[in-house]
Amino acid sequence: MLLVRKAGSRAFMQPGGKPEAGEQELVTLAREIQEELGCRIKAESARFIGRFSAPAVNEPGYVVEASVYMVQTQGTLRPEREIEEIAWLELDSPCALVLAPLTEHLILPAVRGEGLGGQSA
Repeated sequence: MLLVRKAGSRAFMQPGGKPEAGEQELVTLAREIQEELGCRIKAESARFIGRFSAPAVNEPGYVVEASVYMVQTQGTLRPEREIEEIAWLELDSPCALVLAPLTEHLILPAVRGEGLGGQSA
């Protein structure tokens, strides 16, 4: 699983971001992946994982809500804009990275098959 770390943060999380007014989820995801990682998603590969909410790692007192998709990309992945680092997480190996609560407690278990569907932390 690809994770990103934003500048000024220690925690890794999924790439993505907030939709612009009237923007559909996959359009938002495609735009954010292009902006943050300099590559494109293959829209036909999108598989919905779930909707999740958890405390925001970089904004104390806020909750982040996310619709999560698994997608394939095309092009070279590279950190862009506010992304300082990217990392690949092996799903069946222990993780030494600091993870955002949404990633650690909800998305990672869902992707590993430990529970699918939207939940809250």
